[in-house]
Amino acid sequence: MKPRITVLTIGVDDLEKSLAFYRDGLGFQTEGIIGKEFEHGAVAFFDLQAGLKLAIWKRSDIAHEAKVPLSQASSSEFTIGHNVGSKEEVNSVLKQANKAGAVITDPAHDTFWGGYSGHFKDPDGHLWEVVWNPQWD
Repeated sequence: MKPRITVLTIGVDDLEKSLAFYRDGLGFQTEGIIGKEFEHGAVAFFDLQAGLKLAIWKRSDIAHEAKVPLSQASSSEFTIGHNVGSKEEVNSVLKQANKAGAVITDPAHDTFWGGYSGHFKDPDGHLWEVVWNPQWD
């Protein structure tokens, strides 16, 4: 298996609410919800960067598709990292996310390793880290 990810799918409870958060609040480009004609098929895709998409799909439909029990949602299972080019950009993205309805869990701050970051939860509790790392381009 080659170490390559093409789609990051996150489970949501309210597809319309999550669509509005990502599309209208954060400005992610999408064609909107597709697949409504199929049972368990409604999903929305967002282009992130070349070769990578973010998908939102109902948690119950993911459980059905993967044939696993629907479990309790948890914000501490993974984070989605959004690297930016400056401390100011970290502040700007966190402000935009908060305005869109995100909960800021960790306000922007200097990190112990020399960077600058903050965290927010989307409407379904998925945890995002917005970070500036001076060691990365």
